[in-house]
Amino acid sequence: MAIIRCSKCGHVAEVTSDSVGATLSCPRCQNPTMPYDTVFFVRKVLEKYFALQASPKRVEAEADNQEAPETVRQPSLEGINLYSTDQISSEQQYRPINEWFQAGKIQVRPDHKAVDTMGFFDEVAVEIGKNYGLLKAVLDQIRYAQTKGFTSIHVNLSKRSQKEAEGIAAFCRQLYDYSFVARYFYQKPEKIVRLTLQSSPRIQSFFAGEWMEWLAMMQVLELCQERRIDLSLARRLSVVFPNEDLHELDLFFVLNGSTPVCIECKTGEFRQSIDKYVTLRRRLGLEKEQFVVAVVGLSDEQGRGLSSMYDLTFVGESGLGLHLGRVV
Repeated sequence: MAIIRCSKCGHVAEVTSDSVGATLSCPRCQNPTMPYDTVFFVRKVLEKYFALQASPKRVEAEADNQEAPETVRQPSLEGINLYSTDQISSEQQYRPINEWFQAGKIQVRPDHKAVDTMGFFDEVAVEIGKNYGLLKAVLDQIRYAQTKGFTSIHVNLSKRSQKEAEGIAAFCRQLYDYSFVARYFYQKPEKIVRLTLQSSPRIQSFFAGEWMEWLAMMQVLELCQERRIDLSLARRLSVVFPNEDLHELDLFFVLNGSTPVCIECKTGEFRQSIDKYVTLRRRLGLEKEQFVVAVVGLSDEQGRGLSSMYDLTFVGESGLGLHLGRVV
C-alpha cells in the first residue's frame, strides 16, 4: 500500500501502491497530492521522531561538557541518529586522526562538511548499495547524461518484471523527494520514468562515484555504533607529507584511538591506480588489511585474487561490510 498526506488540509489516507509516482486529488479538499511508499513514509517519520528524542540528550551532554571543560572525551556514537547529524564533523571528533598523523610528521586538512549527514547523500548511497544490481542501469544513464550535458533521461521499465519496475520507480521517486533530480514523472501506461537532472556540482559528483564514499562511511559508522567502538573519522581528508606531497584520502578513520584504516573507493577503472595505492599504503605505514580498495562491481573471487597479488585489500561494494566487520 501507499500513503498520501495533503499539504493543504493535512488529511492522511491509504491508497494503492501502483499510484506511487502519480498525482492524486485529496479525498477531502481535492488538492493535488503525491502518494508516498508506506515504508519510505514511515521511515522518514521515525527518523524525525528519533532525532527529536536525541535532542535532549545532546543538550544534556553539552551542558556536562561545559561543567567540566578540563575533561576531553572522544564523542560517543551512542544515541546518535547517524543519518541526520552534524556531531561527527566536530573538531573534537578529529582529534585522534590529527594526533596519529602528527606522530608521522604528516599534516592533515579535514573537510568538516564531508561527514555531515544532515542532508540526504548518505541515505541515497545506502539505498544504492543495497540494490546496486537493480539500480546500476539508472546510475549509468544519469552519469552518461551528465558527461554529455543532457538535462533529462527516461528510464524504460517495460521489459522489467513487476517487482523490478516497482523498485526502480520507487528509487527514482526517492531521488525526487530528496531533490537529487529536479522533476519526476511516471508514464504509467508505457512504464517510462522521466527525470529532469539537477545541475548542482555536488549532485553531479555524487552520481559520478562519490556515492561509494558515503556508502563506505555509513557502514563504518553503523558498525562502530553497534559495537560501541570509539571512532575518529574523516572523508576526503587532505594529507601533506614532509616532502610536501599532497594526497586526498577518500575515507580514513582511527578505531579506539590507535588503529588506523584507509578506504579508497572506485566506481570505474582502478587498475592504473594500484601502484599509487601500494606506495601510499607504505608511506602511511599501514598493514595490508588496513588499506582497502573498494571497487564497485568487483566479485568476492576477484577481490581475493587481487588481494593475493598486491599488498592491498580489494573488496566489492557487497564485500566491504564483511571486511570492515573483521577489521573493526
